[in-house]
Amino acid sequence: MISPASIRFTAATKRFADAEVVSSVSLDIPAGEFTALLGPSGCGKTTLLRMIAGFETMSEGTLHFGDRLVAGAATHVPPEDRGVAIVFQSYALWPHMSVGENVGYPLRVRGLPRAEQKARIAEALLAVDLEGFEARRPADLSGGQRQRVALARCFAMEPSIVLLDEPLANLDVHLRASMEETFRQFHRRTGATMVYVTHDQAEAMAMADRIAVMQKGRLLEVAAPAELYARPRTEAVARFVGNGRIVECRIAERVDEGRRRVEVLGTSAVVRSTPDAPARAETARLCLRAEGLALAETGGFEARVLASTFKGAYSLLVVELLAAPALSLSLSLHAPTPGVIGSIVRVAITDGWILPLPPSAGAARQPVPVSTPESADA
Repeated sequence: MISPASIRFTAATKRFADAEVVSSVSLDIPAGEFTALLGPSGCGKTTLLRMIAGFETMSEGTLHFGDRLVAGAATHVPPEDRGVAIVFQSYALWPHMSVGENVGYPLRVRGLPRAEQKARIAEALLAVDLEGFEARRPADLSGGQRQRVALARCFAMEPSIVLLDEPLANLDVHLRASMEETFRQFHRRTGATMVYVTHDQAEAMAMADRIAVMQKGRLLEVAAPAELYARPRTEAVARFVGNGRIVECRIAERVDEGRRRVEVLGTSAVVRSTPDAPARAETARLCLRAEGLALAETGGFEARVLASTFKGAYSLLVVELLAAPALSLSLSLHAPTPGVIGSIVRVAITDGWILPLPPSAGAARQPVPVSTPESADA
């Protein structure tokens, strides 16, 4: 098993000329955790990954691996001395080398005895289900197999931290699903601390223990996938993760500790909330997702079908409210027949999430609390 190391950023900042691409990010990643850095292109997630690898220096802040300072005001440990391995989306395999030679190259550079190199190569290829592929060339492999060779090279190095920079971006949808399982198995087998950069929510949700959402160089929230999806703390995360639609509502009454009845879009619905949400409020923000809306015979609100996309197991409908044509919503229709464009339907709200109240003006600049496995259990 690999000996994993924790990663701790404190107020990490990176500037290129006058552009600040990472802004005062503080993030703790426990040893052995699989963390995904999720966000749109240009949000700073790859720069943060490169700072962990040592490919980028920090403008401000500190970076620790366990108790070891690897980057700070007067410190920059070079990449080769950090005990970090990285898997790129381009595989980064040498075409003139065999699979075994590619996997064993970093071991040869370190000067390990031939017998130990051979044993580690065999173990690494077995870990990614490529036993017997030692003599093949990268050109003779599929995209998924090449990515597994890159992963085997990580395994053979026995790094304390494994970084993955959008490793599935060049693969088709079927290979992606297979490689997601390969990455999960690799994590279970090695116990390494893994940091995975992606803009794909489905990838992050499927693999990571926790997801760190970034936007414009800032860290918005960190939480387990289910928590982040079901109970986002900010509008930005609610919109980005799961394509939530934010609407205004009025909290009418407290139903129980985690539910409130709201008046919204001309109808009434019982939705989820934090325990400390107010029992009544004239204005609140409600996150609605496609699976939290359903067609209804009565009640709800009237809407016109604008678009209908058949997805196999369900159809995704886009509707506009008759009472507010500027507002469109998406809903999942679990039926073999897609909705008819232009038809009038009734839509009921079956689930929703009242966003926590924003910080007060005096605390507006405070960062959103970052959840950790320890705090989640508390």
